[in-house]
Amino acid sequence: MTDTPAPESTMAARLRPLTFGLIAIITCAAFEAMAVATAMPAVADELDGEASYGLAFSMYLTASLLGTVLAGSWTDRRGPRPALRVGMALMIAGLLLSGAAPEFWVVTAGRAVSGLGGGFLIVAVYVVIGRAFPAGAQPVVFGWLSAAWVVPSLVGPFVAGVVAEELHWRWVFLGVAPLVAAAGLVVAPRIRSLGPPADPGTGGTGSAGWRRALRGLGLSGGVFAVQWAVIRLAADGNSAAATGLLAALAAVGLAAVFITLPGLLPRGTLRFGRGLPSIIGTRGLVNVAFFGAEAFIPLMLVSARGVDASTAGLALSAGALGWSAGAFLQTRVRFRRQWLLVAGSTLLSLTLGGFALASGAQAPLPVLILIWAFAGMAMGMTLSSTSVLVLSLSPKAEQGRNSASLQIADQLGGVAGTAGAGTLFALLRDPAAPGRVEVFVAIWLALCLFAAAGIVSGLRGAQAPKAGPTKDTTKSMEGTVPA
Repeated sequence: MTDTPAPESTMAARLRPLTFGLIAIITCAAFEAMAVATAMPAVADELDGEASYGLAFSMYLTASLLGTVLAGSWTDRRGPRPALRVGMALMIAGLLLSGAAPEFWVVTAGRAVSGLGGGFLIVAVYVVIGRAFPAGAQPVVFGWLSAAWVVPSLVGPFVAGVVAEELHWRWVFLGVAPLVAAAGLVVAPRIRSLGPPADPGTGGTGSAGWRRALRGLGLSGGVFAVQWAVIRLAADGNSAAATGLLAALAAVGLAAVFITLPGLLPRGTLRFGRGLPSIIGTRGLVNVAFFGAEAFIPLMLVSARGVDASTAGLALSAGALGWSAGAFLQTRVRFRRQWLLVAGSTLLSLTLGGFALASGAQAPLPVLILIWAFAGMAMGMTLSSTSVLVLSLSPKAEQGRNSASLQIADQLGGVAGTAGAGTLFALLRDPAAPGRVEVFVAIWLALCLFAAAGIVSGLRGAQAPKAGPTKDTTKSMEGTVPA
């Protein structure tokens, strides 16, 4: 019996420049997200944009959803190079537009352009990993990409705050643009050989490609309509007629999401079909739970515990560090990777329940920080594993579309989690006692149910026969093979 050769390292001479280039791209994207969020209050104050503050973020998400869908079909048809180039160019253009904006609506438009580029970019990065790295090295690559968020999460807000205060908020946008360009220049020469797949299939061509693009437009438009309507409904001074119109707009937006979403995901995702559909479904569920809870941790610590904002941020930093640890932990597994989805969802359920109990019991701050670090570890294990599994379960001609489906689950999960938690907070909050910890406990216990649903979905994801990815484009979206 011959010895099985060791998998090629991500730091081998052939792969090292590409690994560093992908890390640089994700680091720039992470720093952009952290820096812009920090600078946005100063932007809104100078450009009188408080009334439209939320749109600067929702427009990024909406455009990112559209870019994700378009890039999925495009990369399956043409390979990852065009989408990567366009994504980098759009992200840079959006940063420059926002940095030079004379009015807040121009900043919002710039964020939309950057979001469109971000959607193209992340799908292209996933396809590059699936095409350029051997299967044994892909878990390590995703571990590195998760780690690329750690430094921006720790220092990004501080650096952006200093730049905004000592120089000007415009330099937060303008200063990131050349970093993104430099990262693109590092990667571009290393992916010249990644052309269209030998068998591009039919899912990204002709009428099928146009149908997917129209569904993506409907999904992003529906998400934007719901968010815009909710933002306007929350504003003071709406007449009865305006309230009715906004409620109708939100209902139409929700209908558009429910109509278009099934066609953008692998068949059976919304009912947690075996294999690939449940793997993507698990990704969405844990995103609902984690990001919905994380959004209210600083508020709880400040309002209920009297902690200052900078100290409250330590919990989020601990989550980022735990995320990185979990991403590296998943590179060491020697059992079927699908079981990491069950383990990660279980750990996230326990940490959310533990965080609720510890908060209600007024546990010391270090205990809360430690618990949230384990929640981050659960996400690092789960999300990196879902990324590896989706690539391994997808024929090369469908890696773009399935990676796009994964990003859609990410984005919609995050939106659903934060919006749902925000709605529950608004319903339970007592304005006379804004620091009641019981409100936050209820939010985290409710979100714990989504993490528990992730356990069930993860078990369904593990129920896949041991066979290679099918080449039948009518069936391969269902996924059949373990990593």
